[in-house]
Amino acid sequence: MAKVTNAFDTYTATADREDLSNIIYNISPMQTPFMSSIGTRNVKNVVFDWQTESLPTPSATGELEGFELSRAASTATTRASNVCMISKRDATVTGSQEASDAAGKRSEMAHQLAIMAKALKRDMEEALCKKGAKTTGNASTARVTGGFESWITTNDSRGTNGASTGGGAAPTDGTQRALTETLLKDVLELMFASGAEPNLAIAGPHNKQVISGFTGRSQARQMIDANTVEASVSIYSSDFGELKIVPSNRSRDRSLLLVDPEFAKVSYLRNFETVDIATIGDADTKMIVVEYGLEVSNEAAHGIVADLSTS
Repeated sequence: MAKVTNAFDTYTATADREDLSNIIYNISPMQTPFMSSIGTRNVKNVVFDWQTESLPTPSATGELEGFELSRAASTATTRASNVCMISKRDATVTGSQEASDAAGKRSEMAHQLAIMAKALKRDMEEALCKKGAKTTGNASTARVTGGFESWITTNDSRGTNGASTGGGAAPTDGTQRALTETLLKDVLELMFASGAEPNLAIAGPHNKQVISGFTGRSQARQMIDANTVEASVSIYSSDFGELKIVPSNRSRDRSLLLVDPEFAKVSYLRNFETVDIATIGDADTKMIVVEYGLEVSNEAAHGIVADLSTS
């Protein structure tokens, strides 16, 4: 079909106004399931401590009639500690840009700070749930809080040569192997024997799909109605209780974390704070800073299936 003769078109026009949406689209993963599920507390030192204890070993032995008491030795609590680390994000915006009418934003600085706050929470999630080793630091070395994986020793399953000494020391990764329902059940059995009652399992994307294929279901896929097929497992009901299965982009896919949120806390020396940085020209800089550490109130309350395949 021919074009109308001398019809003025958009290819020739030079004054058409641009069409820019007022909605800004961002699909970066922002979920922080570990940090969002556990508690918080305030601390007053960069090194913070807590105590754990255990009941004496059960005994089914009775006593003689008229027995003479043999005094039992008392057991002291065990003291554990971790370190607060500092995380920050910042944004700098020129005076001209702040004065401009930007699409989708009332204030460029406010928008940038909102982005940085979300990025900072993701930074914290990675530090809290991975295997970072507790580092007290010095004038030239940043402090690092011992991550969740660096505490778990009682209830664990690891690949060949995998090992953990706990106490905030980074575990040694072993040979990777495929996640199976048997591996999960073995750790849940260990946890039950320890008195643990986990209700949350945090899995990387690959192993979340592996769990959805466990044979405990009658089929790998269940028909919900004519237009819906359910192919995922969000609750795993074991012999020792139910686990909510949550996928995470911030934990290591090679580790399945079994968590009792009542026995873990984010400990804040300084909660989120926005700081104005001194102006050195025609631009403003603001920083969001937080100082925090992980308290694993009792590591035996948690578990891990480590050294898993990720593809």
